Parts: sequence; structure tokens; C-alpha cells
Amino acid sequence: MDQVKTAISNLSIGDPAFHGGLSVFPLTAKERPSLDYQLLADGLKEGLVSVREVSQGGSVPDLAVENRADRPVLIVDGEELVGAKQNRVANLTLLVAAGKTTIIPVSCVEAGRWSYDRRDFAVSERMHYASGRAERYRSVQASMRTTGTRRSDQGRVWSSIDETAAAMSAPSETGAMSEIFDRHERTLNDYVRDVTPAPDQVGAIFAVGERRYGLDLFDRPGTLAAFLPKLVRSYAVDALGPRADAAKAAPLSGARDFLDRLSEGSFDDYPAVGLGRDVGIRADGAIGGALVADEVTLHLTGFSDPRSHSRGGDDDRVYAPYRQRRDALRRRHDR
Repeated sequence: MDQVKTAISNLSIGDPAFHGGLSVFPLTAKERPSLDYQLLADGLKEGLVSVREVSQGGSVPDLAVENRADRPVLIVDGEELVGAKQNRVANLTLLVAAGKTTIIPVSCVEAGRWSYDRRDFAVSERMHYASGRAERYRSVQASMRTTGTRRSDQGRVWSSIDETAAAMSAPSETGAMSEIFDRHERTLNDYVRDVTPAPDQVGAIFAVGERRYGLDLFDRPGTLAAFLPKLVRSYAVDALGPRADAAKAAPLSGARDFLDRLSEGSFDDYPAVGLGRDVGIRADGAIGGALVADEVTLHLTGFSDPRSHSRGGDDDRVYAPYRQRRDALRRRHDR
């Protein structure tokens, strides 16, 4: 889609910040068309937005967002919602219309709880960690292409959390992704302190080591500033993982190549769940997607191909000890 290609072509890549295996390249834009909207966290804080289960019984892949404000609300892919019957993450970025209740697609990141701890949801300071987010995003894109829905591979989302939690010594009675972040909170915050957004920054390219890349680009600096700490924590989880190389910073040429690959990919176009259009990107060694509304690219995200991060090949060797430990603990619990 032209708006997405234009958004990418307008970008300039700055010098990266580097900490513990994670390189963060700032992105600025020559032109910055934007829309008037409110972030979900602000709408909840002001009491103008509510997020609840779709019914008393609930539905794992769906939540209801009531927007009582007079402007749309932006919900960002991977944003974590905590509360109600179990914690969820948004399956993709959505713009919820003013004065409406919209059913949004989500994935569960707390497999072992299905009971109310509060009636509604709050927004956490976490996002889906980067490798899990990439893998989930790929399955959501496949769902859009094949069925027109925005469903994830929920079983794989849970398995990924189990494996990551085991590898990072962060078990949880309810299989909650949040425990990974809580267990390593101090270290993750050290990454955040080393990344300060520039006043005109609208996005960032993240690189774990020299091979795994990700991108988040927004339509305005304020949105980037609000999400940058969450995004840094998300990628820092991967940088702390068993596959990371803390000594290697990514080269600028790698970041440029990743951006070029996304721009040269093939584009799919679908009506969005809320306002605007969902644009999917399939590229050589990368995937991505964007929400476009009123000719504005509100959010563009991309990942180096997450199939290289899923089960098989090197990952079987890396994660085998953690899977064995997890399975032994489950057998002991079942006795």
C-alpha cells in the first residue's frame, strides 16, 4: 500500500543505543501526517474507556472495548491487558471508534487462570516479549489470509510462554507471562534507562544480537514516547534469553537492510476490525503489518522471519533442557 511505502521511505535511521545485546536505532521522519486519537491507557485512566469480557462466561480470543470518548482510541499490537478472567494481549493494532463498543481479537498470556480477579481490565507496563509477539503476529496474519479472522495460534502462545519462563527461571502458578517481567524487573529497567527518545523520534528498529530485527513506527512522537519503554522491555527479554549474544551490537547496515526488505515486500489489504485498514507485509526473511486510517499509517510493525525463532533446528537444542525440566515439574504436580 502506498501509505506504508511512503512512511518507510520518509524514515532516517540514527545511531543506536546499545545495552546487553540489544541495539535500538531511532527513526525520524521527514513528514509526519497524524490523526487525533487517544491511547488506551489514557482513556482507561480518564474513565472514558472500559475493557471487559464479552460476557459473564467470557471468551478467550475476544474482549469488548467500550469507547465513551468523543475521539477514537488506539490499541497497539502486543499491549497487555490485565484483569477479569485472565490476562490478554492485543492481536494487532486497532483504532476503536468513538461512542462505540467493539469486540477486539486478543490472545491469552495466562493459561492457568479462568476466574475473575476484577471485573474489567487495566493496561500494564508490559508488552508481549518480542519473539513471542513475532510468532503470534505471523499466525494472526495467516488467519487473516485464510479465514478473514484475526485469531492467533493460542496453543503456541502458551507453549512459548512456558519455554521462555523456564529458560529465564520465572515459573508461575498460572503460567502468566507477567512473571517473566516481574522476575527480571531490575535488569529490564536497566535497558530502558539506556534508551531515551529524541523529541522528533517516531519509531525504532530493535536488534537482538546481529540477526534478529524488529520495527515499530508510529504516526507521531508522543505515541512512540509512550510505548518505547514497553517495547525496550519486550526486546530485552529476548536479549536476556539463551540464544542472545550480549557482546554483539548490530551494524547500521543490518538495520537498513531490514527496513529495505519490508519496503520491497508484497502487501495485503483488509478492512480493519475498528476504523481503517489492516495492511499485511510478506517480505524476504521478514513479515510486517500496519494500521492505516484516513491515509495515515498509525502504526507499522515488522519482524525478521519468526519461523527461525520457533521450534526446530537450533531452538530444539537450546530449549530441550528447559522443556525437560518443565515436563518433569508437571508430572510431579499431577501425582
